Amino acid sequence: MKPFTFKHFEIQQSKNVFRVGTDGVLLGALADVQNASEVLEIGTGTGLISLMLAQRNSQASFLGLDINEEAVSLTRTNFEHSPFHDRLKNIHQDLKAFETEKKFDLIISNPPYFEESESDKDKIARQTVELNFQQLIVASVKILADHGILSVIIPAEAGNGFIETASENRLFLKRKVNIKGIENSKTKRLVLEFLFAERPVEESDFVIEKSPRQYSDSYLELTKEFHVFKNRG
Repeated sequence: MKPFTFKHFEIQQSKNVFRVGTDGVLLGALADVQNASEVLEIGTGTGLISLMLAQRNSQASFLGLDINEEAVSLTRTNFEHSPFHDRLKNIHQDLKAFETEKKFDLIISNPPYFEESESDKDKIARQTVELNFQQLIVASVKILADHGILSVIIPAEAGNGFIETASENRLFLKRKVNIKGIENSKTKRLVLEFLFAERPVEESDFVIEKSPRQYSDSYLELTKEFHVFKNRG
């Protein structure tokens, strides 16, 4: 498959690993990584999100987990060929069996979000076969630092359930970004960030396209240090 070229790194891709997509780019650009020293990405896929965060935070170290052996190999290639390779590591690991003494300042994930179906397309990456939201939250609570942040991107319709499950596990919403595909459309994705401490929620809207195939000024500004493109028209 054709690699995806960003300004400072390149993503090798595979038909058997979930490809570079807008969800990953948005999470990599929006997540609060500023004060993190130790970052864990759950379900690395190609390694895109960790690479974006490594570009944004030059001091942090990153560990990626993926249950898909081919994804682990692909991520490793992308990490090793990036300018941030000395701060990036990934392993073939099921989160549910992951044990560590380390506590992470930021745990980040673009998790599987469809219920299990008959389709085999991107089954592990897209369907909650190997990891559901509750398992993600429960596992994250055990290894998140007291001041740490859990940051995810999920479908809008799953938001209330995710927030409720997080709260039941002592994680409280601190930030919510409502992602719309186009102006005046319904919210389709949510970027959610959680802390162990309750505080007023920061909520904002973000529009990807101002019209079909025309990126919004906000998207162009957000991704200008990553994407190699010009707004059409």
